[in-house]
Amino acid sequence: MSNSSSMPQFLLLAFADRRELQLLHFWLFLAISLAALLANGLILSAVACDHHLHTPMGFFLLNLSLTDLGCICTTVPKAMDNSLWDTTTISYTGCAAQIFFFYFFMSAEFSLLTIMCYDRYVAICKPLHYGTLLGSRACAHMAAAAWATGFLYSLLHTANTFSLPLCQGNALGQFFCEIPAILKLSCSHSNISEVWLLVVSCCVAFGCFIFIVFSYVQIFRAVLRIPSQQGRHKAFSTCLPHLAVVSIVISTSFFAYLKPPSICSPSLDLVVSVLYSVVPPALNPFIYSLRNQELTNSLRKLVLFLILNYAKLKILHETSDTHPAF
Repeated sequence: MSNSSSMPQFLLLAFADRRELQLLHFWLFLAISLAALLANGLILSAVACDHHLHTPMGFFLLNLSLTDLGCICTTVPKAMDNSLWDTTTISYTGCAAQIFFFYFFMSAEFSLLTIMCYDRYVAICKPLHYGTLLGSRACAHMAAAAWATGFLYSLLHTANTFSLPLCQGNALGQFFCEIPAILKLSCSHSNISEVWLLVVSCCVAFGCFIFIVFSYVQIFRAVLRIPSQQGRHKAFSTCLPHLAVVSIVISTSFFAYLKPPSICSPSLDLVVSVLYSVVPPALNPFIYSLRNQELTNSLRKLVLFLILNYAKLKILHETSDTHPAF
């Protein structure tokens, strides 16, 4: 039996054995990460600079973009590094940090999606109470609660996971560190504290899921009672992006953790882990920017502003080179 604290490093699962495929995975992950960084960065800039987006939904969307950036920056860079340099190792400290930050951002994102569902419910079902129920102070408190819940959840799981003795080697069957992969290496197969943490986590996640389903049932009932087709279209356009993001996060996460053992395989686990850890954070900004008209207009203005300023700077630079000052 070896103590987990004495284990210097873990071995991650490689995407491929051939060098050409490893480089292909590197460039693919690089393109995904750059697209996610650019899209989320534009959303953050648009929400921060455009006063029309200084709304509760805009505030929560800003926080959601931060969690998406955190998820991408936690898992993808190490996978890119391993693919580029043909390595599979990650240090014990790096693995613990990766687990902490990944579950921190993922749990905070799920909490924010639940809060954003409540925002849509109040906006459509109780519009007269919107300013009271979702004032600036209430939004700040809810966002702080989402981040604090994610921090506490991640801290408890990470501390408990790395307190277990590990005696099943150091090879993880994933391209990044995650709790189920670490638990497979544990000597203790009946850890009571981890079981209770998982039970509590499942209950909280299931409660959020039921709240989201119940809220959208009420939302769709209220939208269908709107007499004008334009009003129904506007109401649906504000809800569909959030519903699409929630569906992607829940479906990929549930399939990753609740799939039958009979269909488990290293290649399938690798694909599923990419689906729930990389795809949702990369797709979220595009879903919101494509469906949210206000955000789309703000992004268009921001991109146009950046292009015009770049053109002005280029013209000034060329002018200064042509007519140098004496």
